[in-house]
Amino acid sequence: FTEKETSLFLDGKYHKQIKIDENATGFSYENLFREYLNEIVTEVWVEDPYIRHIHQASRYKMQLTGLYNFLRFCEMLVKGPCKVKTIHLLTSYDEGSGKNQQISGLEEIKQSLRNRGVTLNISFSSSIHDREIRFNSGWMIKIGRGLDYFKKPEGRFSIGYCDFDLRPCHETTVDVFHTKHTKKA
Repeated sequence: FTEKETSLFLDGKYHKQIKIDENATGFSYENLFREYLNEIVTEVWVEDPYIRHIHQASRYKMQLTGLYNFLRFCEMLVKGPCKVKTIHLLTSYDEGSGKNQQISGLEEIKQSLRNRGVTLNISFSSSIHDREIRFNSGWMIKIGRGLDYFKKPEGRFSIGYCDFDLRPCHETTVDVFHTKHTKKA
């Protein structure tokens, strides 16, 4: 924290807003969340209605969204420095034929996390709309587009395909609060 940020935090007025411009780069999950992840973080809550899509764009090219972005977020948590033991996901069911693929993908992520000592609790809501991520350290992050703010890569072998710091983003706003300083509804 800067001196001003520390003062705002102590006064209960801390709010940081990050504007991600259209086509901006450098906003991987690691860069966006790094300052809020420390060894205190053991539990994470993710609310995002769109952790569900895997679209087959063509026979050879996949547009990876939703489930893969959630998987990438989970990978970031597993790498540390936090010691995450439990992740709670609240999302909505995919409509139509994608529901089975969604459930199968989430179960695969759940098993993979279990193999690393992390429990994934999955819940579904038909009325969820807002997107937010909360850490048991008290940090709450609201991203206008949820975890799906990356643009699809230009090609399978283009820069930014693997390294999301180099991947262009959709325009969105990220709001960071500390729950100690938010009102409960």
